[in-house]
Amino acid sequence: MSESSKSKSLNLNPSPTLQCKNLHEYLQSRTPQFLETLYNYPTICLAVYRELPELARHFVIRLLFVEQPVPQAVVASWVSQTHAKEQSKACEALSELSVWQEAPIPGGLPGWILAQSFKKNLKVALLGGGRPWSMSSSLEPDSKARDVAFLDSYALERWECVLHYMVGSTQTEGISADAVRILLHAGLMTRDAEDGSAVITRAGFQFLLLSTAKQVWLFLQHYLHTAEKRSLSAAECLAFLYQLSFSTLGKDYSTEGMSNNMLVFLQHLREFGLVYQRKRKAGRFYPTRLALNITCVREGSAPPPAPVVTSAPGASAAPPAPGAPGGRGYIVVETNYRVYAYTQTSLQVALLGLFTELLYRFPNLVVGVVTRESVRQALRGGITADQIIHYLEQHAHPQVPPALTRPTP
Repeated sequence: MSESSKSKSLNLNPSPTLQCKNLHEYLQSRTPQFLETLYNYPTICLAVYRELPELARHFVIRLLFVEQPVPQAVVASWVSQTHAKEQSKACEALSELSVWQEAPIPGGLPGWILAQSFKKNLKVALLGGGRPWSMSSSLEPDSKARDVAFLDSYALERWECVLHYMVGSTQTEGISADAVRILLHAGLMTRDAEDGSAVITRAGFQFLLLSTAKQVWLFLQHYLHTAEKRSLSAAECLAFLYQLSFSTLGKDYSTEGMSNNMLVFLQHLREFGLVYQRKRKAGRFYPTRLALNITCVREGSAPPPAPVVTSAPGASAAPPAPGAPGGRGYIVVETNYRVYAYTQTSLQVALLGLFTELLYRFPNLVVGVVTRESVRQALRGGITADQIIHYLEQHAHPQVPPALTRPTP
């Protein structure tokens, strides 16, 4: 039997890989009318500008203070022919995002001009002016100020409530019905045909192995798709999210001047762990690292993952680094496919169980092994080999000599 026929008989073909769109890809999927509304917010214009290709940013700055169309031939002359491919990609990105548009020039020549709303509000973002941000009101010093360590712990606890629910953990207290509806809408979970309970889907398995920043951003994208059902403006919500991404971690911000809709949205973000607010009616809130990192979903924008850690077969695992359990750097992988995970959280144990056969569990250590059957089961669930490797790399233990981080060819 050929290899291809074996794969078909085993039904190992995974479902399509879950796509986490970055800001540009997300905006490209929206209508021009939505983009026009969105470009009324300076924070969005700045966020779009920052993520444009370098050459596209160059075009935007050169056209920012020009009030009439510039011939397309003139724009093309700004770039040498050796970089024609980059120029084409830059022009395509600006057109897909409606940042600029074609405009005729007297004489019939085609020209480019920046979209009026984008130009106006990017000037506000870069040069100042316009209305102050809704969360920029001055505050008295907080007598119960929260530090960065507390905010990180709070954000992790709130977000893990969502992940615990997805893996069927008993630690699901605190998840809201709204969060469950978003998981169902996103196709990450579905209702069981027999008892109606929410069960994880293949897309949900893939979601669990994404980085936290990508998980949050994908979750928020589906929240925005359902914003109208909550009588919220998706454009206004997205603009507020990017205001939060430009904020300072550990600093408190005022709710004074925020509309009722934005106060409702703030409470939803509080449930998901993107902001901390002591009480619902407290006049201040603290953005967490989850909110600041929503801009880190582009390829190459996040710090590179730690290399996967391997050791000789049968070698004892190194002790965990301070703070390693429950966070990055808690997994050791041996060359005989045995996995040691220094963790006490049931969530991380459940994640490892998606693609390993768990052998032993101690108070702060879990031992498993990657087997043929465990990998086949992961493939049936829609998890790809690249996702497994990336997860092990991302959470690899740091205290191993660099020479042991990859097997010798």
